[in-house]
Amino acid sequence: MKRIFTTVLFTAGVSLAGTWSGTLVDVMCKGKDLASHTAKCGVACAKSGFGLVLADGKFVKFDESGNAKALAALKSTSKEKDLKAKVSGELDGETVKVTSIELQ
Repeated sequence: MKRIFTTVLFTAGVSLAGTWSGTLVDVMCKGKDLASHTAKCGVACAKSGFGLVLADGKFVKFDESGNAKALAALKSTSKEKDLKAKVSGELDGETVKVTSIELQ
């Protein structure tokens, strides 16, 4: 029993690297209509942080570095709506430690 408990504790601290696709949105607007959410709104609500709404509706929040990358991407895009993105990084619990964001 002690061995199983130790294994569970060790496994719980593991981060998963990967790539996710979804809709880039600020935290304040994650529950709103994503199709009509604008880059301008994302920039205005940047203080709340950013994340990605996945195809299954799950929201994964970005770390501080990811928030900065998301804000830079929104400021430099010519797209105003349909903010689909591909995000690479490491999932640690419910937060992605973002290494790159590519608006599509």
